[in-house]
Amino acid sequence: MQDIRAYRPRRSLRKLLYNDWKRHKWKYILVIPVILFFLLFHYKPMYGILIAFKKYKPNRGIWGSDWVGLQYFYDFFTDYYFYRVVTNTFLISLYSLLWGFPMPILLALMLNELRSQWFKRTVQTVTYIPHFISLVVICGLIRQFSLSGGVFNDIIAFFGGTRTPLLQHPEYFRTIYVASGIWQEVGWSSIIYLAALTGVDPQLYEAAEIDGAGRLRQTWHITLPGILPVIIMLLILQMGSILNVGYEKCLLLYNESTFATADIISTYVYRKGLIDANFSYSTAVGLFNSVVNLLFLSATNWISNRATGIGLF
Repeated sequence: MQDIRAYRPRRSLRKLLYNDWKRHKWKYILVIPVILFFLLFHYKPMYGILIAFKKYKPNRGIWGSDWVGLQYFYDFFTDYYFYRVVTNTFLISLYSLLWGFPMPILLALMLNELRSQWFKRTVQTVTYIPHFISLVVICGLIRQFSLSGGVFNDIIAFFGGTRTPLLQHPEYFRTIYVASGIWQEVGWSSIIYLAALTGVDPQLYEAAEIDGAGRLRQTWHITLPGILPVIIMLLILQMGSILNVGYEKCLLLYNESTFATADIISTYVYRKGLIDANFSYSTAVGLFNSVVNLLFLSATNWISNRATGIGLF
């Protein structure tokens, strides 16, 4: 009797899974390519992190290379450029978070207040377009505009300032990087907030108007709480990539005179891994970067769960 009782739940579970497969067969089939993509291009290459702990030589392969343990991590922590690249990466990410994260929210709130649909669609189109412009083109424009005779210096001179090649001064690099990033992505990033705003119950606004609440008070007490879960989710995800500053833009904008503020972890990995062919060392640096991002993600998620009850897990 015990064997039969132990077998019945398994049999019923198998039947439940089979029935679910019959009802949603095409949904499962559509998910298969996504699963294969992640398995082949995200999970399978993960075994390559082993070279961070080995003295990797391409002719000997990963398993044939000598084990060195945490040697490359120690080399990175004691490297002359460690403090510079970590500080620059963190500051650029922090400035992007402080200035870039609220901007799409503000844009979405302002667009939500517009009554003219024609003007609203025009503003959306104008702000979305920069997202689709190639980063190479964007950086080329920034370089041209930052020259002594460029548009930026024309504006500075108009207000009585002195013309100077902006990208030759390290103190201006972070401002240019963050400001251009906001300009390029603010419209595209606002889409998800505009979608979240459609889920706010219109009856709440009607009740607030009856109680005499103005638009600003309605925004503060109804709109923002209504999209707060989306804001928190996106904030957690962005905190999880706090050290993931893309190397492409820095590589296209920086030069030897701006290394002091423009050299970041990803450009450092690029130089060590692809130019110097030090694959094990660059993998160790990349793994350190990923672990720090994971810690930031977990900490932000824990704080969010404790404070608001909203989190990714």
